[in-house]
Amino acid sequence: MGSGVQFRKASLYLANVLLIASLLIFAKGFFPHKAFLTGLAAWSAGHQPRPAPFDRVLFMVVDALRSDFVYSNASHFSFTQSLIRSGAALPFTGHASAPTITMPRVKAITTGSVPSFVDLVLNFAESDTTSTLKDQDSWLAQMREKGGNLVMYGDDTWLRLFPDFFHRAEGTTSFFVSDFTEVDNNVTRHIPSELQNDDWSAMTLHFLGLDHIGHKTGPKGPNMPAKQAEMDKIVRQIYTAMEDTEHMNSCLLVLLGDHGMNEGGNHGASSPGEVSTALTFISPKFKSAFEGQHSPVHDALDYKYYDLVEQSDIVPTLAALLGFPIPMNNLGVAIPRLLELWTVENDRYSLLYENAEQIHRIAEATFPDAFGQISTDCSATSGDDASRLACLWRQVETAHSDLATRTASIPTLKSFLYKAQTLLSGTASNYDLTIMQAGVAMATLALGLCLPSFIPSLLQSGVDGIILGFTMLVYIITMFASSYVEEEHQFWYWMLSAWLVVLFCKDARYYSSPSTLGGPMGTALAFIFLLATRRWRQTGQKYAGEPDLLIELVVPNSWILWALVIITYTHLSRNLSSRVVKWMGARQMSLLPILISISAFLFKIAFTAADAPELLATFPLLRPLVAFVSRYPLVSMARIVFLGLAHLLSCSVYYEAPWQGIENLREFLDAVQDVLSLFLVTQSRTVYIPLYLFFSLQVYLLRRGRQYSVSEISILALLAQYASFFMFGGTNSIATIDLSNAYNGVSGYNVVAVGALTFVSNWAGPVWWAFAVCQLYSAPQLRKGGVGMMMTTTATFACVHTLAVMVACLVLREHLFIWTVFSPKYLYTAAWVVGQHTVVNMLAVGGLLWWGHG
Repeated sequence: MGSGVQFRKASLYLANVLLIASLLIFAKGFFPHKAFLTGLAAWSAGHQPRPAPFDRVLFMVVDALRSDFVYSNASHFSFTQSLIRSGAALPFTGHASAPTITMPRVKAITTGSVPSFVDLVLNFAESDTTSTLKDQDSWLAQMREKGGNLVMYGDDTWLRLFPDFFHRAEGTTSFFVSDFTEVDNNVTRHIPSELQNDDWSAMTLHFLGLDHIGHKTGPKGPNMPAKQAEMDKIVRQIYTAMEDTEHMNSCLLVLLGDHGMNEGGNHGASSPGEVSTALTFISPKFKSAFEGQHSPVHDALDYKYYDLVEQSDIVPTLAALLGFPIPMNNLGVAIPRLLELWTVENDRYSLLYENAEQIHRIAEATFPDAFGQISTDCSATSGDDASRLACLWRQVETAHSDLATRTASIPTLKSFLYKAQTLLSGTASNYDLTIMQAGVAMATLALGLCLPSFIPSLLQSGVDGIILGFTMLVYIITMFASSYVEEEHQFWYWMLSAWLVVLFCKDARYYSSPSTLGGPMGTALAFIFLLATRRWRQTGQKYAGEPDLLIELVVPNSWILWALVIITYTHLSRNLSSRVVKWMGARQMSLLPILISISAFLFKIAFTAADAPELLATFPLLRPLVAFVSRYPLVSMARIVFLGLAHLLSCSVYYEAPWQGIENLREFLDAVQDVLSLFLVTQSRTVYIPLYLFFSLQVYLLRRGRQYSVSEISILALLAQYASFFMFGGTNSIATIDLSNAYNGVSGYNVVAVGALTFVSNWAGPVWWAFAVCQLYSAPQLRKGGVGMMMTTTATFACVHTLAVMVACLVLREHLFIWTVFSPKYLYTAAWVVGQHTVVNMLAVGGLLWWGHG
């Protein structure tokens, strides 16, 4: 092997190591580190807590309870609306900051802190301060400190966050979102007995059914009205007990959603529907203190009904209503409307001042320089944000020192609270620009290691090189616009379409007869299949939930879907069977891959029956199979499939022996593609399985034509991988991460197995194309090491991709959408670089090809 090839390999290896290191370094400076105060808050010396209006709380969380589900004309919370009209319920819209997923939102509504997108990463950690809240101050910890018992029924997220907190508990784990009823019945059945028990001071109920309906059919799905009415009935049941049962007279009911949902029924990002939740405080005591409000109300702008409050405001409000110290890391502000329960203005001032003192401690820890050097003549209108906030605190302290001016300073007190909340919630801490710049520099160095190999290849490729360079340049530009990041799929769809047009034009010049299936006609057919895959599933943010082939044609006519699915499995089974016959020389051995394919198909039917039963409801031919597979556990069925696939893969290694020559390598690549396809089909949702059939037809048509150059194959590999990610419903939003296939064959939580399966199920399209394009190489191209250009191209683009996103995050760090658009994009970029580029392209595909070549 020549020294040039050795240098190229070494530089690519080093570039990839540096690229991954740059991602970690940049993340350390980019993602905010919040000032974290340890311990439990306690009353200050000599402080006499005021008598609390309530002695217990019933915290009823309805997952994904968007504000309009309770407050609008279309709501079926009729009893709750009657309580609002009578004054027994105080309604608010609770603002849930991104990421709008359950675990960070539970952290917010229990500690008063504001989790960020870094929590998505920290949730995988095992340290007590990140994966649980047992060592953090929260209203649950404070209620337990008072000596009360806690009980919990519902989403087992609470049990993971608060281990050993609950006197009685039963967590519900519903893996399949098609479970609308049982998952809530497991909570509801405990309510009657618990309402009779008087040994608890806080009861948490977390219902998942409404969220599942949203994921399956959207916010206007046919099951939504009945589910809302079911939740409203539970509110009635609890309220009746509060009126009729003595020990429940001083119980506060809080009805809320942890997050909302968008029009597609998903959540995780920051659209108005995802961040607007219902938040209602309910008690018979409120009737004498508050006037009723109109309910229902007409649709509000951006789902903002009644007063808008932050979800973190729940925590100090509960502290006041239940009489415990405000948790130490709270950034919420006690809701002024509820403080009206205290008729003496000095009491209201004291509650707000306690809130301000607590937030001041966080501000002082976050901005020690600003709060450590407050001059006596400072101005609350000049200087940076931290200095102005520190000056405002001095004004609060000055007014507090004079008993005569305390109550008159309430507006100043509120001003400090809300400005501190905005500043601390929005920034959490200053970016470490030095570390961020170091990350950018390291990524630049990685790119520099790729360029000596990439630029000569680019210059030698002629028009292909110009197109590739243009693609990279335009992509860099799009990363600096939030709307283009949200709609990135459009870029890849158009670039892949344009590339097939270029190939068509080249084929037309190459072939004299247009009737050849593998020539221009084949490329044209491949383009038609591309149009179908582009329209298969509507993705992005702007048009999410809009009509597509699935919604308009396939799902309403499920026989079309299952016909395509069966054809896909049959195609894979036929390919594998013919290979086994070739390997073993016995036709009867073809039964082995047939049995494995049938097992995979039966698993998919069983999985679909649990995850999306509506896809089977209108296709009666499969009902006997559904009844048959329902007797077997999904985990065992998946393991059987995986073991069968592992056996076929080992056979392909043994019989094809790719290290013995290029022809063996080509046969081995074809065999691996068939085994991999069956594995990826197993890891994909049923509605996406036909895409593999369309992809296979595209590769078949392209293989029948002329021999494409290395540069043409390299560009196709890049474009097809990125475009196919979005064809499977992927976006740059956390809301579209698909966890449905993350536990196939896994009986318990294993971070490595679940992480790998999650990646494969979300990047199934790119993984498929990474291996599929290898089939387009000729033996001479493989023999001459031409695959090196594809590796160089993917490595160079990975560096360009990473650099563009890093610089965008650095330059736009004060942008309005930095945490809702660019931060998720950075996390997706890390997944692309580490998972798809490094593991799949470089180690798996690149290693395999270089192994066979060497």
